[in-house]
Amino acid sequence: MPAERLYYDDPFLWSFQARVTARQTLAGRPAVALDRTAFYPTSGGQPHDLGTLTGVPVVDVKEQAGEVWHLLAAELPGEEVTGQVDGRRRFDHMQQHTGQHILSQAFVELLGARTVAFHLGATESTIDLDRVDLSKEGLEAVEERVNEVIFQDRPVIARFVPPDELARLPLRKPPRGHKHVRVVEVEGYDWTPCGGTHCTRTGQVGALRILRADRQGNETRVTFLCGWRALRDARWKHEVLSEVATSLSVGIPDLAETVARLVASGEEMRRELERARRQLLQVEAAELYGQGEWLGGARVVVAHWRDRPWEEVRALARAIAALPGGVALLGVDGDTARLCFARAEGLRWDMAALVREAAQCIGGRGGGRPDDAQGGGPDAGRLSEALALALQRLREMSTGAA
Repeated sequence: MPAERLYYDDPFLWSFQARVTARQTLAGRPAVALDRTAFYPTSGGQPHDLGTLTGVPVVDVKEQAGEVWHLLAAELPGEEVTGQVDGRRRFDHMQQHTGQHILSQAFVELLGARTVAFHLGATESTIDLDRVDLSKEGLEAVEERVNEVIFQDRPVIARFVPPDELARLPLRKPPRGHKHVRVVEVEGYDWTPCGGTHCTRTGQVGALRILRADRQGNETRVTFLCGWRALRDARWKHEVLSEVATSLSVGIPDLAETVARLVASGEEMRRELERARRQLLQVEAAELYGQGEWLGGARVVVAHWRDRPWEEVRALARAIAALPGGVALLGVDGDTARLCFARAEGLRWDMAALVREAAQCIGGRGGGRPDDAQGGGPDAGRLSEALALALQRLREMSTGAA
Protein backbone atom coordinates (compact mmCIF):
# COMPACT_ATOMS: atom_id res chain seq x y z
CA MET A 1 0.00 0.00 0.00
CA PRO A 2 1.27 3.54 -0.74
CA ALA A 3 2.47 5.51 2.25
CA GLU A 4 0.06 7.51 4.37
CA ARG A 5 1.02 11.11 3.69
CA LEU A 6 0.95 12.78 7.05
CA TYR A 7 1.63 16.29 5.69
CA TYR A 8 -1.84 16.29 4.10
CA ASP A 9 -3.51 16.49 7.49
CA ASP A 10 -0.87 18.44 9.43
CA PRO A 11 1.81 20.44 7.59
CA PHE A 12 3.39 21.27 10.96
CA LEU A 13 3.93 17.58 11.84
CA TRP A 14 7.70 17.30 11.54
CA SER A 15 8.41 14.24 13.75
CA PHE A 16 6.84 10.81 13.22
CA GLN A 17 7.27 7.06 13.62
CA ALA A 18 7.09 4.71 10.63
CA ARG A 19 8.00 1.28 9.30
CA VAL A 20 10.09 0.47 6.21
CA THR A 21 8.00 -1.24 3.52
CA ALA A 22 10.51 -1.42 0.64
CA ARG A 23 14.11 -0.73 -0.24
CA GLN A 24 15.97 -0.02 -3.49
CA THR A 25 18.79 2.06 -4.98
CA LEU A 26 17.84 5.36 -6.69
CA ALA A 27 20.31 7.74 -8.34
CA GLY A 28 23.12 5.71 -6.80
CA ARG A 29 21.78 6.11 -3.25
CA PRO A 30 19.98 3.77 -0.86
CA ALA A 31 16.27 4.59 -0.77
CA VAL A 32 13.37 3.41 1.39
CA ALA A 33 9.60 3.56 1.22
CA LEU A 34 7.63 3.82 4.47
CA ASP A 35 4.12 2.94 5.58
CA ARG A 36 3.62 6.59 6.62
CA THR A 37 5.68 9.74 6.02
CA ALA A 38 5.74 13.46 6.71
CA PHE A 39 8.36 14.04 3.99
CA TYR A 40 7.03 15.94 0.98
CA PRO A 41 8.38 14.73 -2.42
CA THR A 42 9.29 17.20 -5.16
CA SER A 43 6.05 18.01 -6.98
CA GLY A 44 3.99 20.85 -8.40
CA GLY A 45 6.83 23.39 -8.41
CA GLN A 46 7.63 22.78 -4.71
CA PRO A 47 10.97 21.19 -3.73
CA HIS A 48 11.22 18.13 -1.50
CA ASP A 49 11.73 18.15 2.24
CA LEU A 50 15.02 17.37 3.97
CA GLY A 51 15.65 15.82 7.36
CA THR A 52 16.62 12.47 8.86
CA LEU A 53 15.35 8.91 9.32
CA THR A 54 16.73 7.50 12.58
CA GLY A 55 19.61 9.96 12.28
CA VAL A 56 20.46 9.13 8.64
CA PRO A 57 20.20 12.27 6.45
CA VAL A 58 17.42 12.30 3.83
CA VAL A 59 18.97 13.99 0.79
CA ASP A 60 16.06 13.74 -1.66
CA VAL A 61 12.42 12.63 -1.75
CA LYS A 62 10.88 11.35 -4.97
CA GLU A 63 7.48 10.04 -5.97
CA GLN A 64 7.36 7.02 -8.29
CA ALA A 65 4.14 5.26 -9.28
CA GLY A 66 2.34 6.76 -6.30
CA GLU A 67 5.03 5.70 -3.82
CA VAL A 68 7.21 8.11 -1.82
CA TRP A 69 10.91 7.18 -1.85
CA HIS A 70 13.37 8.65 0.64
CA LEU A 71 16.92 8.83 -0.76
CA LEU A 72 19.48 8.53 2.00
CA ALA A 73 23.09 9.51 2.63
CA ALA A 74 23.80 5.98 3.96
CA GLU A 75 22.11 2.63 4.50
CA LEU A 76 19.26 2.74 7.02
CA PRO A 77 19.50 0.13 9.78
CA GLY A 78 16.36 -1.63 11.05
CA GLU A 79 12.77 -1.54 9.93
CA GLU A 80 11.25 0.81 12.53
CA VAL A 81 12.30 4.42 12.01
CA THR A 82 11.92 7.85 13.57
CA GLY A 83 11.51 10.59 11.00
CA GLN A 84 12.48 14.20 11.53
CA VAL A 85 11.63 16.79 8.86
CA ASP A 86 13.71 19.98 8.60
CA GLY A 87 11.00 22.27 9.94
CA ARG A 88 12.71 25.52 9.01
CA ARG A 89 12.94 24.46 5.34
CA ARG A 90 9.37 23.09 5.35
CA PHE A 91 7.89 26.26 6.86
CA ASP A 92 9.79 28.38 4.33
CA HIS A 93 8.23 26.33 1.53
CA MET A 94 4.80 26.65 3.16
CA GLN A 95 5.15 30.43 3.28
CA GLN A 96 6.22 30.70 -0.37
CA HIS A 97 3.60 28.26 -1.68
CA THR A 98 0.70 29.78 0.26
CA GLY A 99 1.81 33.25 -0.77
CA GLN A 100 1.89 32.08 -4.38
CA HIS A 101 -1.77 31.00 -4.23
CA ILE A 102 -2.80 34.41 -2.90
CA LEU A 103 -0.59 36.20 -5.44
CA SER A 104 -1.93 34.22 -8.40
CA GLN A 105 -5.53 34.93 -7.38
CA ALA A 106 -4.78 38.64 -6.92
CA PHE A 107 -3.44 38.81 -10.49
CA VAL A 108 -6.67 37.22 -11.74
CA GLU A 109 -8.84 39.46 -9.57
CA LEU A 110 -7.19 42.78 -10.40
CA LEU A 111 -5.54 42.33 -13.81
CA GLY A 112 -7.11 39.26 -15.39
CA ALA A 113 -3.66 37.65 -15.61
CA ARG A 114 -3.52 33.90 -15.08
CA THR A 115 -0.60 31.87 -13.73
CA VAL A 116 0.73 29.26 -16.19
CA ALA A 117 3.78 28.11 -14.18
CA PHE A 118 5.17 28.26 -10.64
CA HIS A 119 8.71 27.64 -9.37
CA LEU A 120 9.75 27.69 -5.73
CA GLY A 121 13.49 28.39 -5.78
CA ALA A 122 16.12 28.22 -3.07
CA THR A 123 16.28 32.01 -2.70
CA GLU A 124 13.45 33.41 -4.87
CA SER A 125 10.16 32.13 -6.22
CA THR A 126 8.50 32.92 -9.54
CA ILE A 127 5.19 32.67 -11.34
CA ASP A 128 4.74 32.99 -15.09
CA LEU A 129 1.68 34.97 -16.22
CA ASP A 130 -0.14 34.89 -19.56
CA ARG A 131 0.16 38.69 -19.91
CA VAL A 132 2.97 41.04 -20.90
CA ASP A 133 1.34 44.47 -20.46
CA LEU A 134 1.82 44.81 -16.70
CA SER A 135 2.38 48.32 -15.36
CA LYS A 136 4.25 49.38 -12.24
CA GLU A 137 0.96 50.63 -10.82
CA GLY A 138 -0.73 47.31 -11.54
CA LEU A 139 2.02 45.35 -9.81
CA GLU A 140 1.83 47.61 -6.77
CA ALA A 141 -1.96 47.16 -6.60
CA VAL A 142 -1.55 43.38 -6.71
CA GLU A 143 1.10 43.47 -3.98
CA GLU A 144 -1.16 45.60 -1.79
CA ARG A 145 -4.10 43.21 -2.29
CA VAL A 146 -1.99 40.14 -1.46
CA ASN A 147 -0.75 41.63 1.80
CA GLU A 148 -4.26 42.75 2.68
CA VAL A 149 -5.40 39.11 2.44
CA ILE A 150 -2.35 37.98 4.44
CA PHE A 151 -2.99 40.49 7.23
CA GLN A 152 -6.65 39.43 7.44
CA ASP A 153 -5.30 36.11 8.79
CA ARG A 154 -7.84 34.03 6.89
CA PRO A 155 -7.96 30.26 7.45
CA VAL A 156 -6.24 28.11 4.83
CA ILE A 157 -8.06 24.81 4.47
CA ALA A 158 -6.64 21.86 2.51
CA ARG A 159 -8.93 18.85 1.94
CA PHE A 160 -9.90 16.19 -0.56
CA VAL A 161 -13.15 17.14 -2.26
CA PRO A 162 -15.70 14.71 -3.72
CA PRO A 163 -16.58 15.18 -7.43
CA ASP A 164 -20.09 16.54 -6.83
CA GLU A 165 -18.79 19.28 -4.54
CA LEU A 166 -15.77 19.96 -6.75
CA ALA A 167 -18.03 20.98 -9.63
CA ARG A 168 -19.57 23.70 -7.46
CA LEU A 169 -16.31 25.32 -6.34
CA PRO A 170 -14.97 28.44 -8.13
CA LEU A 171 -11.61 26.83 -8.88
CA ARG A 172 -8.88 29.18 -10.12
CA LYS A 173 -7.57 26.37 -12.34
CA PRO A 174 -9.06 23.00 -13.32
CA PRO A 175 -7.81 19.77 -11.69
CA ARG A 176 -5.40 17.62 -13.69
CA GLY A 177 -7.58 14.54 -13.92
CA HIS A 178 -6.57 12.98 -10.60
CA LYS A 179 -9.06 10.52 -9.12
CA HIS A 180 -8.87 12.23 -5.73
CA VAL A 181 -8.60 16.02 -5.91
CA ARG A 182 -7.20 18.00 -3.00
CA VAL A 183 -8.28 21.64 -2.90
CA VAL A 184 -6.44 24.33 -0.96
CA GLU A 185 -8.83 27.13 0.00
CA VAL A 186 -7.85 30.56 1.22
CA GLU A 187 -11.15 31.16 2.93
CA GLY A 188 -13.49 33.18 0.77
CA TYR A 189 -10.72 34.16 -1.66
CA ASP A 190 -9.03 31.35 -3.57
CA TRP A 191 -9.78 27.71 -4.34
CA THR A 192 -7.01 25.76 -6.11
CA PRO A 193 -6.33 22.04 -6.65
CA CYS A 194 -2.90 21.44 -5.07
CA GLY A 195 -0.99 18.66 -3.32
CA GLY A 196 1.62 20.88 -1.68
CA THR A 197 2.19 21.94 1.91
CA HIS A 198 0.67 25.23 3.01
CA CYS A 199 0.25 27.46 6.03
CA THR A 200 -2.93 26.97 8.03
CA ARG A 201 -3.68 30.70 8.19
CA THR A 202 -2.68 33.49 5.80
CA GLY A 203 -1.04 35.44 8.64
CA GLN A 204 1.66 32.78 8.81
CA VAL A 205 2.84 33.90 5.35
CA GLY A 206 4.08 37.05 7.08
CA ALA A 207 4.24 39.34 4.04
CA LEU A 208 4.82 39.15 0.29
CA ARG A 209 7.10 41.35 -1.76
CA ILE A 210 7.18 41.47 -5.57
CA LEU A 211 10.82 41.99 -6.59
CA ARG A 212 10.52 42.34 -10.35
CA ALA A 213 8.53 41.43 -13.45
CA ASP A 214 10.44 40.34 -16.58
CA ARG A 215 8.97 39.68 -20.00
CA GLN A 216 9.57 36.11 -21.23
CA GLY A 217 8.26 35.94 -24.81
CA ASN A 218 4.47 36.12 -24.60
CA GLU A 219 4.51 35.78 -20.81
CA THR A 220 5.70 37.73 -17.77
CA ARG A 221 7.82 36.16 -15.04
CA VAL A 222 7.10 37.68 -11.63
CA THR A 223 9.71 37.12 -8.92
CA PHE A 224 8.55 37.35 -5.32
CA LEU A 225 9.51 36.63 -1.69
CA CYS A 226 7.36 35.68 1.28
CA GLY A 227 7.77 35.54 5.04
CA TRP A 228 11.29 35.16 6.39
CA ARG A 229 12.73 35.59 2.91
CA ALA A 230 11.01 38.97 2.54
CA LEU A 231 12.26 40.04 5.98
CA ARG A 232 15.87 39.03 5.28
CA ASP A 233 15.73 40.76 1.88
CA ALA A 234 14.40 43.97 3.44
CA ARG A 235 17.04 43.79 6.20
CA TRP A 236 20.12 43.53 3.96
CA LYS A 237 18.80 46.14 1.54
CA HIS A 238 18.15 48.56 4.42
CA GLU A 239 21.66 47.93 5.73
CA VAL A 240 23.14 48.72 2.33
CA LEU A 241 21.04 51.86 1.97
CA SER A 242 22.00 52.99 5.48
CA GLU A 243 25.71 52.49 4.82
CA VAL A 244 25.56 54.37 1.52
CA ALA A 245 23.47 57.18 3.01
CA THR A 246 25.89 57.52 5.93
CA SER A 247 28.89 57.64 3.60
CA LEU A 248 27.20 60.44 1.64
CA SER A 249 26.00 62.26 4.79
CA VAL A 250 22.36 62.22 3.72
CA GLY A 251 19.20 60.49 4.88
CA ILE A 252 17.82 57.45 3.07
CA PRO A 253 14.86 59.44 1.64
CA ASP A 254 17.37 61.81 -0.05
CA LEU A 255 19.61 59.01 -1.33
CA ALA A 256 18.16 58.62 -4.83
CA GLU A 257 18.43 62.35 -5.58
CA THR A 258 21.96 62.49 -4.15
CA VAL A 259 23.16 59.50 -6.14
CA ALA A 260 21.60 60.88 -9.33
CA ARG A 261 23.43 64.16 -8.76
CA LEU A 262 26.71 62.34 -8.14
CA VAL A 263 26.27 60.21 -11.24
CA ALA A 264 25.64 63.31 -13.35
CA SER A 265 28.65 65.03 -11.80
CA GLY A 266 30.80 61.96 -12.37
CA GLU A 267 29.73 61.75 -15.98
CA GLU A 268 30.66 65.39 -16.51
CA MET A 269 34.04 64.78 -14.86
CA ARG A 270 34.57 61.77 -17.10
CA ARG A 271 33.88 63.91 -20.16
CA GLU A 272 36.26 66.59 -18.88
CA LEU A 273 38.97 63.99 -18.28
CA GLU A 274 38.45 62.59 -21.74
CA ARG A 275 38.79 66.05 -23.25
CA ALA A 276 41.95 66.65 -21.21
CA ARG A 277 43.35 63.27 -22.24
CA ARG A 278 42.75 64.05 -25.91
CA GLN A 279 44.45 67.44 -25.51
CA LEU A 280 47.45 65.85 -23.82
CA LEU A 281 47.73 63.30 -26.60
CA GLN A 282 47.66 66.13 -29.14
CA VAL A 283 50.48 67.88 -27.27
CA GLU A 284 52.48 64.64 -27.02
CA ALA A 285 51.88 63.94 -30.71
CA ALA A 286 53.17 67.39 -31.64
CA GLU A 287 56.29 66.91 -29.50
CA LEU A 288 57.03 63.51 -31.01
CA TYR A 289 56.33 64.88 -34.48
CA GLY A 290 58.86 67.65 -33.91
CA GLN A 291 61.50 65.07 -32.95
CA GLY A 292 60.75 62.78 -35.91
CA GLU A 293 63.05 62.02 -38.83
CA TRP A 294 62.43 63.71 -42.17
CA LEU A 295 62.19 61.21 -45.00
CA GLY A 296 61.24 62.47 -48.42
CA GLY A 297 58.68 65.01 -47.23
CA ALA A 298 57.40 62.84 -44.40
CA ARG A 299 58.05 63.21 -40.68
CA VAL A 300 58.54 59.71 -39.19
CA VAL A 301 58.07 59.14 -35.46
CA VAL A 302 59.44 55.96 -33.90
CA ALA A 303 58.64 55.28 -30.24
CA HIS A 304 57.64 52.49 -27.90
CA TRP A 305 56.53 52.11 -24.28
CA ARG A 306 56.10 49.37 -21.74
CA ASP A 307 52.56 48.42 -20.66
CA ARG A 308 50.99 51.61 -22.01
CA PRO A 309 47.23 51.30 -22.70
CA TRP A 310 46.78 50.09 -26.26
CA GLU A 311 43.87 52.40 -27.08
CA GLU A 312 46.01 55.33 -25.98
CA VAL A 313 48.83 54.27 -28.31
CA ARG A 314 46.39 53.92 -31.21
CA ALA A 315 44.98 57.38 -30.52
CA LEU A 316 48.50 58.81 -30.43
CA ALA A 317 49.35 57.18 -33.78
CA ARG A 318 46.22 58.67 -35.36
CA ALA A 319 47.07 62.10 -33.93
CA ILE A 320 50.59 61.95 -35.44
CA ALA A 321 49.19 60.81 -38.78
CA ALA A 322 46.80 63.79 -38.75
CA LEU A 323 49.77 66.18 -38.86
CA PRO A 324 51.29 67.18 -42.25
CA GLY A 325 53.25 64.22 -43.60
CA GLY A 326 53.08 62.49 -40.22
CA VAL A 327 54.05 58.81 -39.97
CA ALA A 328 53.84 56.87 -36.69
CA LEU A 329 55.77 53.66 -36.03
CA LEU A 330 54.72 52.92 -32.44
CA GLY A 331 55.03 49.89 -30.20
CA VAL A 332 54.11 48.56 -26.77
CA ASP A 333 55.81 45.72 -24.93
CA GLY A 334 54.72 43.71 -21.94
CA ASP A 335 53.93 40.00 -21.90
CA THR A 336 53.76 40.36 -25.69
CA ALA A 337 54.70 43.04 -28.21
CA ARG A 338 52.26 45.12 -30.27
CA LEU A 339 52.80 47.43 -33.22
CA CYS A 340 50.71 50.35 -34.45
CA PHE A 341 51.68 52.04 -37.76
CA ALA A 342 49.81 54.99 -39.30
CA ARG A 343 50.52 57.61 -41.97
CA ALA A 344 49.07 60.86 -43.23
CA GLU A 345 46.95 61.07 -46.36
CA GLY A 346 48.89 61.74 -49.55
CA LEU A 347 51.72 59.34 -48.72
CA ARG A 348 52.01 56.12 -50.73
CA TRP A 349 53.67 53.92 -48.14
CA ASP A 350 51.65 50.77 -47.32
CA MET A 351 51.43 50.50 -43.53
CA ALA A 352 49.73 47.09 -43.71
CA ALA A 353 52.60 45.56 -45.69
CA LEU A 354 55.13 47.29 -43.44
CA VAL A 355 53.56 46.01 -40.20
CA ARG A 356 53.35 42.46 -41.55
CA GLU A 357 57.10 42.46 -42.21
CA ALA A 358 57.95 44.07 -38.86
CA ALA A 359 55.70 41.65 -36.96
CA GLN A 360 57.76 38.72 -38.22
CA CYS A 361 60.64 40.00 -36.06
CA ILE A 362 58.52 39.46 -32.93
CA GLY A 363 57.19 36.10 -34.06
CA GLY A 364 53.74 37.34 -35.00
CA ARG A 365 51.52 38.74 -37.69
CA GLY A 366 49.91 42.01 -38.68
CA GLY A 367 47.51 43.65 -41.08
CA GLY A 368 45.09 46.49 -41.65
CA ARG A 369 44.65 49.34 -44.11
CA PRO A 370 47.39 51.06 -46.17
CA ASP A 371 47.14 54.11 -43.90
CA ASP A 372 46.49 52.41 -40.53
CA ALA A 373 47.65 48.93 -39.48
CA GLN A 374 48.43 46.91 -36.35
CA GLY A 375 50.35 43.76 -35.51
CA GLY A 376 51.74 41.79 -32.62
CA GLY A 377 53.80 38.83 -31.51
CA PRO A 378 55.11 36.98 -28.44
CA ASP A 379 58.78 38.03 -28.64
CA ALA A 380 58.63 41.35 -26.76
CA GLY A 381 62.43 41.46 -26.44
CA ARG A 382 62.76 42.14 -30.19
CA LEU A 383 60.30 45.07 -30.35
CA SER A 384 63.08 47.63 -30.89
CA GLU A 385 64.45 45.50 -33.71
CA ALA A 386 61.02 45.35 -35.36
CA LEU A 387 60.62 49.14 -35.23
CA ALA A 388 64.17 49.67 -36.54
CA LEU A 389 63.41 47.35 -39.46
CA ALA A 390 60.28 49.34 -40.31
CA LEU A 391 62.19 52.62 -40.21
CA GLN A 392 64.92 51.17 -42.43
CA ARG A 393 62.34 50.09 -44.99
CA LEU A 394 60.92 53.63 -45.07
CA ARG A 395 64.37 55.07 -45.56
CA GLU A 396 64.89 52.71 -48.48
CA MET A 397 61.57 53.81 -50.01
CA SER A 398 61.88 57.49 -49.11
CA THR A 399 62.94 58.56 -52.59
CA GLY A 400 59.43 57.71 -53.84
CA ALA A 401 57.55 58.49 -50.65
CA ALA A 402 55.66 61.58 -51.86
